[in-house]
Amino acid sequence: MPLDSYLSLGRSGLRVSPFCLGTMTFGEDWGWGSSVAESEAILTEYLAQGGNFIDTANIYTNGHAEKIIGDYFATRGELRDRVVLATKFFCNLHPGDPNGGGAGRKAIIRQCEESLRRLQTDYIDLYWLHNYDRTAPIEETLRAMDDLVTAGKVRYLGVSDLPAWKVAQAATLADFCHFAPFIAMQVEYSLLARTVEGELTPMAQELGIGVMPWGPLRGGKLSGKYTRDNAGQQKSDRTGSTSGLSADEYAVLDVVNQVADETGASAAAVALAWVHQCPGVSSTLIGARRLDQLQANLAALDLKLTVDQLARLDECSVPTLNFPADNNRHLAPGLAFAGATVDGVKTTAQPMIVNNTTRY
Repeated sequence: MPLDSYLSLGRSGLRVSPFCLGTMTFGEDWGWGSSVAESEAILTEYLAQGGNFIDTANIYTNGHAEKIIGDYFATRGELRDRVVLATKFFCNLHPGDPNGGGAGRKAIIRQCEESLRRLQTDYIDLYWLHNYDRTAPIEETLRAMDDLVTAGKVRYLGVSDLPAWKVAQAATLADFCHFAPFIAMQVEYSLLARTVEGELTPMAQELGIGVMPWGPLRGGKLSGKYTRDNAGQQKSDRTGSTSGLSADEYAVLDVVNQVADETGASAAAVALAWVHQCPGVSSTLIGARRLDQLQANLAALDLKLTVDQLARLDECSVPTLNFPADNNRHLAPGLAFAGATVDGVKTTAQPMIVNNTTRY
């Protein structure tokens, strides 16, 4: 699957690449990111391979990531209109100003104006609410975002890192009030972080919201650099400290490495291919600090895991989900269908205790 094998994002007409280029690494303001030259090289390579989806945020390297992207496209004419440019609001870049961040109307509009300035563009293709603002009424947030769409400053809306109940509430209100809907949702999702399968991804599938995993390599743990042999020795690119993995994490890495050996692919490619083949996933966010890291990640597009390989990866990384997701996953089908095969799924009758008596 090449980068120019585009897909519709959620229930919308917006067509994007299967891998979205995340730019949290652009800029050196945080001490571990890419230089301007390296960032531009990464952008050039991604676009040259047919990619059209670029994601950033106002907070990334304190606004420098947005400026790097803005400067890049400012010198390349109509190329800006050929890409889907996404950015996020929520984080406050103005210490001491209570309205400098968050999801209130004043904050949203100001943050949008500042992002437009740094990106040197008249519009944002996809504008994300970056996190959950408990102090702002969701009606106010939705109306302000819808006003930006009406004004032509934003084309589509998305949401990131919100609880499922709040996204469902927002989607319902947007539908009733005829506001622009959320077409996509960013969530942390990887072989080492699968709890979104309890509530978030099923909700997104039901509501027609495209799922965009971030952190598909779990901060580098699935990149292949961490092994049992170098346990406690490898340093994180971001923190500079050594990163120890748990016994459960090493068990997952063992299977990832086995599949990598079978396919001749890297461990990172296997992890990316797995998450991208998960139900509900639209475009997967990939990031890179260096050009070679981007090229290694893009290799996952050529990897098609077999049913057996997917099953083994699923089994070794099964998450413990919150109630009622885990309870219903195992109990509800058996009680409802009593061992029958329904929609192609064979269920097993489950016992139920009634007045200290086991019944089936």
